[in-house]
Amino acid sequence: MLELRQPRGRRVVVTQYVYPDALRRLTDAGLEVVARDDDRPASHEELVAMASSADALVCLLTDHVDEEVLRASAELAVVANVAAGFNNIDVAAATRAGVAVTNAPGVLTEATADLTFALLLAAARRIPEGDAAVRAGDLAPWKLEQEPLGIDVHGQTLGLLGFGQIGRAVARRAQGFGMRVLCSTRSRMSAEDERAAGVEHVDVDTLLRESDFLSVHVPLTEQTRAAIDADALRRMKTTAVLVNTARGPVVDEAALADALARGIIAGAGLDVFENEPAVHPGLLALRERVVLLPHLGSATRSTRTAMVDLAVDNVLAAMAGERPPNLVNGNT
Repeated sequence: MLELRQPRGRRVVVTQYVYPDALRRLTDAGLEVVARDDDRPASHEELVAMASSADALVCLLTDHVDEEVLRASAELAVVANVAAGFNNIDVAAATRAGVAVTNAPGVLTEATADLTFALLLAAARRIPEGDAAVRAGDLAPWKLEQEPLGIDVHGQTLGLLGFGQIGRAVARRAQGFGMRVLCSTRSRMSAEDERAAGVEHVDVDTLLRESDFLSVHVPLTEQTRAAIDADALRRMKTTAVLVNTARGPVVDEAALADALARGIIAGAGLDVFENEPAVHPGLLALRERVVLLPHLGSATRSTRTAMVDLAVDNVLAAMAGERPPNLVNGNT
């Protein structure tokens, strides 16, 4: 039986800059808001200090809320993460302490799916390389073997590792490109639902072997960490492109850099990295068929606003003694 603390105080501590309208919603509800007006992640010591006076903590994905942070206040009732993921929070420790943990799922689905397809297209058609050539004044006359020469997307096979909301949104976009869509997921849908979604469920080995484009859409867990390792990459087509907009540590970056350098796979489009904000130097050194973005999956103003608003919804519910709408405890 999940037992969560009931709030005793009214103080909401916000660890990083969020939109002022969201803060007004909290103060309009009669809550005391202490907000750090800085868009850089706080240090661990700063997080502990902030949590020590908090009844509710609003944090971002770059805040690492471990057991020490959670134990800093005996009054802390809820940690609201402004992200769909929550691997930055020790949910098990929070549950033991009776602290509710919430996330902001759903509202970033379409934006992240858009970016997934943008990365897929950019890597396949080598768009950044073409842009760089034009800007450098290297606009050569049209010819058959024109560089950068890309690969087709239309009619190819897209493999989805994981088939949650974002994976399904990507599958819908793939249908517009006439792609065959494969998926491999722990929680399989019914055959009727798979047909309706236009996907074929296959095992991971088939997914790796048959995908022209492999897109990662699994959460980061101990089971998925380094799921795309050297062995997985060797089982992919030499012409395949890997896309990751999920979580960086799902892919072994050193193995990926090596596979790309040696031609084991053809390309990659990455929005997330194993040790953000650091990127493996082997990836940075690759200038062809590799597209690297600074975690832009949810980076539209409307999406980021919706994420913050959802975090506020969770805080308001928890502070009213209600079950937050996006409670993570017990669902991991």
